[in-house]
Amino acid sequence: MSASALKFTIGARTIAEIPRRLVRVALSLDDALDGQMPALPLLAAEDHGYLVTSLPEALAPAWRGVRFERQRYVRYYVDLAAGQAAWRAGLSGQTRSTLKRKAKKLAAASGGALDVRRFRSAAELAAFHPVARELAAKTYQERLMGAGLPGDATFLREAAARAGADAVRAWLLYVGEAPAAYLWCGADGATLRYDYVGHDPAFAALSPGSVLMEAALGDLFADRFARFDFTEGEGQHKRGLASDGVACRDLLLLRPGLVNRGAVALVGGFDAAMRVAKRAAAAPALRGLAMRVRRA
Repeated sequence: MSASALKFTIGARTIAEIPRRLVRVALSLDDALDGQMPALPLLAAEDHGYLVTSLPEALAPAWRGVRFERQRYVRYYVDLAAGQAAWRAGLSGQTRSTLKRKAKKLAAASGGALDVRRFRSAAELAAFHPVARELAAKTYQERLMGAGLPGDATFLREAAARAGADAVRAWLLYVGEAPAAYLWCGADGATLRYDYVGHDPAFAALSPGSVLMEAALGDLFADRFARFDFTEGEGQHKRGLASDGVACRDLLLLRPGLVNRGAVALVGGFDAAMRVAKRAAAAPALRGLAMRVRRA
């Protein structure tokens, strides 16, 4: 899989790009936990290098070209094999209280009970998809990142095949008769991934995404999976719900040359500036402005 550019991003918003042809080497959660350096595929003549994601911090690949660390983060996951009681006991008191309050508030708005619908077979997913796609089209994930649930024919064919192999789980949350949030997860063996998620902004005050996430995790403790993978990158909701994590980093490994060194210098300067800005934006007076800039 190739990436087409080095992106300069503020939150979900890409503000500039440097064209580079990169071969992405994405480690799964199992790979990251295993702690082994993956084999790097051969580069084609037109490739500029690699983007290696979720590489455990302790690993340092041998590379004679330009090396640049793009970001560090904890790849969070839930240990489903430990059981639901152990997971809930490991949550902070504040997280448990917040989850309970949000679920109660949404249930009250939906006639007194949560309406969560589950999908896993090919026929069920065929019914799920158009509803979830309509929700996805309303989300900032799709508007700014193109990261909503796909709607193309290739995705639908692959989804049907994966469903036949028992490798998909999906959920919809309704408020009254209106779909409010969706979650789509694909499997890597015994690990289920947090792939696509979104909610209707009209229901944002009811926190439908958080409520649906808790409901989905509750289902999964009785399912076949050993872990739920929150995938790359961090977020408050991931930290709050996870039972463990592995420290990772994303690396750029580029061919030697002045152009690639210059590109890395620009990216490094921008990333450093964003770290400073992020610390400044943590001030209460600036937090609202920062959120508007990231999602503008």
